[in-house]
Amino acid sequence: MLTSKMLIDKDFQVAEVDPRLYGSFVEHLGRAVYGGIYDPGHPTANEQGFRQDAIEAIKALNVPIIRYPGGNFVSGYNWEDGVGPVAERKRRLELAWWTIETNAVGTNEFADWAKLVGTEVMMAVNLGTRGIDAARNLVEYCNHPSGTYWSDLRISHGYKEPHKFKTWCLGNEMDGPWQIGAMTAHEYGRIANETAKAMKWVDPNIELVACGSSSRGMSTFAEWEATVLDLSYENVDYLSLHAYYNKNNDNTYNFLATSLDLDQFIDSVASICDYVQAKKRSKKKLMLSLDEWNVWKSIGTSRAEERWQIAPPEFEDVYTHEDALAVGCYVITLLKHADRVKMACLAQLINVIAPIMTENNGAIWFQTTYFPFMHASNFGRGTVLQSVVSSPKYDSKDFTDVPYLEAISVHDEENGIITIFAVNRHLEEQMELQVDLRSFGETTFIEHIVLENDDLKAINTKANPHNVVPHNGGHTKVDQGNVQAVLNKASWNVIRLKTKQA
Repeated sequence: MLTSKMLIDKDFQVAEVDPRLYGSFVEHLGRAVYGGIYDPGHPTANEQGFRQDAIEAIKALNVPIIRYPGGNFVSGYNWEDGVGPVAERKRRLELAWWTIETNAVGTNEFADWAKLVGTEVMMAVNLGTRGIDAARNLVEYCNHPSGTYWSDLRISHGYKEPHKFKTWCLGNEMDGPWQIGAMTAHEYGRIANETAKAMKWVDPNIELVACGSSSRGMSTFAEWEATVLDLSYENVDYLSLHAYYNKNNDNTYNFLATSLDLDQFIDSVASICDYVQAKKRSKKKLMLSLDEWNVWKSIGTSRAEERWQIAPPEFEDVYTHEDALAVGCYVITLLKHADRVKMACLAQLINVIAPIMTENNGAIWFQTTYFPFMHASNFGRGTVLQSVVSSPKYDSKDFTDVPYLEAISVHDEENGIITIFAVNRHLEEQMELQVDLRSFGETTFIEHIVLENDDLKAINTKANPHNVVPHNGGHTKVDQGNVQAVLNKASWNVIRLKTKQA
């Protein structure tokens, strides 16, 4: 059996976890909105047409913030089309995904839905076909109490109280040639800065996210970030990162090592932010928003073959057990960077590259990736500890010195709970994990949750929704601050321990 070790000390901390690290994303794409969260013909639909079974599934994820309405969609979106009486709303050709947007769901409806699932809204503004004027008007419509044209218009639409959306994205992936209104870094930096100024003049309490590179693989990566921040640093609060990992081969060891790429990506962007801070001699340290991340098997595929449908199925990837292990590794990586990554959005939430799947007017089920994300969101609250980890390593096609153990610990001091998240990347051997917790004093065992399957390609389906699900049968022993756990091959593990509080 392989052996790995963790040393955890309560005084060595990374950072407090910002709950928004466990955010997600709902775009007007495919069946994310229509057929996903909104399905008026469904037996569980409420009076607004929102599926109650989907609401309950999302509430179980405990998602604190959801990005909306895009995504590529937002770069051609006229927000005014999605407010007011639904029967009077315009249908539009939606150029990002070549569909017809009915606008049956818009800003106010989504705000209502967000309250039902207990989440905040990360609102995005259109900097592709529009700009400063539409953005400032949207902030006024959503956040200003009353007494002006746009705030009074909201009130006339039945929303007396302002939505008070706090977090706003300044466009989406504006470096990408696929984006409506794509820009150079200089063009985007200028418009982002001027839009940020106007939006904050309307509401000084908002926080703004500037677009970083669409991916680390963009030819303009690093130069884009440096230029954009040079032009907008003092008026924005976060820089975005987007990271998708595409498994189109059969090299599982290499695929499970891609979290090392995410780790390097985060470090690189943080360094660029710090360079601009030093250049400007600014006291402000910019934080990061990984507002799109996931495994995306169909990445790079074209838009709907048959144009101008309403909510056709798109990017409905089916996730395997090994995909769940990769998602677990990405979550651990985010926690390791909790000092800089304050927001992150699993993209997306339902039907589109998503942990939750639905059938129009029918069933709902959870994909394999639902479980590590749900565990992290519910148990990964508190302070990330700077764990010292030793593990056997391997080399793969694109990576060297990959630890078989990927692990992190989170201390919930208020409730006296330590949670260890761990992935055993080895596909054939168990691993003994020895954890030194002596700095915490007396410690007792709560539970050891395991997600495992002998078939790496195992999936959950409508017909077989419980094929890959976690169990509480993990093997862990605790003896006076020393923990011995067995991590089964190719497994995601959640080990929860109780400390004696003073």
